[in-house]
Amino acid sequence: MQISAKHIYLQTALEDRPALPAPVALTIAGSDNSGGAGLQADLKTFAAFGLFGTTAVTCVVAEHPGRVSRIDALPPASVAEQIALTAEAYPVAAVKTGMLYSTEIIETVAATLAAKLARVPLVIDPVMVASSGAVLLKPEAIKTLRTRLLPHAALVTPNRDEAELLLGGGKKITDPESLREAARELALRFGVPFLVKGGHLRGEEAIDILHDGTEERHYLAPMLAGVNPHGTGCTFSAAVAAGLARGVALPEAVAAGKRFISRAIGGRFLYGQDGAGKPYQLLNHFVSSAE
Repeated sequence: MQISAKHIYLQTALEDRPALPAPVALTIAGSDNSGGAGLQADLKTFAAFGLFGTTAVTCVVAEHPGRVSRIDALPPASVAEQIALTAEAYPVAAVKTGMLYSTEIIETVAATLAAKLARVPLVIDPVMVASSGAVLLKPEAIKTLRTRLLPHAALVTPNRDEAELLLGGGKKITDPESLREAARELALRFGVPFLVKGGHLRGEEAIDILHDGTEERHYLAPMLAGVNPHGTGCTFSAAVAAGLARGVALPEAVAAGKRFISRAIGGRFLYGQDGAGKPYQLLNHFVSSAE
């Protein structure tokens, strides 16, 4: 029996022409199998901004939007080695942290960054509680986050609930004025810029407030009623880190991040449906990052 073979020739010539290196960013975060948040969202965002993304995995999370089923934390030594080897091999231009989960991992990340990437801008998304209510940062780890990591950030990006936990004392953020006061107090307390996000407040506009301890800037975009896609905090903070990796000043990096997250929300994907029969809302990371 003879077997005939067909040869298929590509019409495009293969060029041996390496590209100029893209800026490198490192995300230290949890893995989200649903692809909407965590390091998966970070890598998509880095790519949208033309960055080469690298990772240090802290936890493996089994979830879908609205439900966290399981969290498995990696050994701190594994997290440290991922960071160290990335720093040795690549010219990392920005670092972003997401879900750190435990005191041990926070201590390890802080020590490894101080040893390997101390001069690289660090964006901290203080992931504490999932939108489903699942705890993503152990309560005893909040103090460690405050003392070991936050004072070294180029920017911290809490949402309303996270900002309230960092403030402590039962303080609540209920309106734009209390959002302003929270951003100011946190920036002064920790000595680093804070971007406190007000997407959980009611109103016609989504307002985020950047305070560096001296100046205050407001970033506004239309609020889409009933729209709350999975992974907005991860994506926004990764977009800001991408700007810093390219040497963009912080206020402009935040503005670019706000534009990108607003477009990603507006162009969201709808997949499947939840227990109430509503489709899951996932960010569209294919939208343009250009002005």
